[in-house]
Amino acid sequence: MLSEAADGGAVTHLFGEGDGPLCYTANPFSMSTRDGSSDELLIFVQGDGICGTQACAAVEDPIPLIDIGLLSARGQNNPAANFNLGYIPYCDGTLFTGDRDVDSDDDGLNDRFFRGAQNLAASLDVIASTYPAPSRILLAGNSAGGFGTHTALPLVRRLYPDVPVDLINDSGAGILQPGDQDGLNEYWNAASNFPASCADCIGDDGNLTGYHSYQLAQDDNLRMGFISSTADEVVLSSSTIDQATFESELREAVAELETACPDRFRSLINEGEEHTFILTRFDFAIGDTTVREWVTQMLGGSGDWRSKSE
Repeated sequence: MLSEAADGGAVTHLFGEGDGPLCYTANPFSMSTRDGSSDELLIFVQGDGICGTQACAAVEDPIPLIDIGLLSARGQNNPAANFNLGYIPYCDGTLFTGDRDVDSDDDGLNDRFFRGAQNLAASLDVIASTYPAPSRILLAGNSAGGFGTHTALPLVRRLYPDVPVDLINDSGAGILQPGDQDGLNEYWNAASNFPASCADCIGDDGNLTGYHSYQLAQDDNLRMGFISSTADEVVLSSSTIDQATFESELREAVAELETACPDRFRSLINEGEEHTFILTRFDFAIGDTTVREWVTQMLGGSGDWRSKSE
């Protein structure tokens, strides 16, 4: 691994080629760290599209760290501006879960390298060695990275067994059609990410609400906040689920999670088509608050941190 200084005080960590971390194209994988002025740690899991059996919508190279929204070190009103940062880009196409190489065109040569599990684990090892003793962890991600926060959580907990974790899942609530996740797990060799002791992690309805409930039940030092739109254009365009069903199941999911853990789960539900908020729509208004204000209340331990919905 090669580490070198980058813009904005960050350090880029570039992994080599071969059997280790890679983008799905076999392009090199890299991630970043950036020192803050506090002992709190933001682990950010970036998002993009997925690789299915027919088509792949993932980026081919890691998206560089950008100083924007929750990632901004200069934003005066960013509640995580002074946190130490571990930034994990997404270029594996498997929601950070894949663990196999695939010959997608049947020419006898592997051409999709599903190394998401390795990318995530290697990145977290770098983060843990760089920031070994945070007082609190904010584990946040958007889109595929929203899904990825839940994959990362058990790894984070092994590395930091006693540190409080606040998890923000932006636009990755896991509202799926029956069979979708099972099919992807088979294609990516990713089923092991769901514990054998969690029989309901993937529900009969296809949703991952049981997985999220399981994580909350297993860890009383964990809080979760979900941000989502009822007509998320990216999710709906990549699924056969209709908007009315998606909205109904989304609202049912967040209500179920808050009922199970009323002190440790909150949601922010936008009635619209927008996809992802904590980077490019940090000041987006939802109900009587904004995304920035809601996240600030969460991190500040405010009694005003409540579920909001339009």
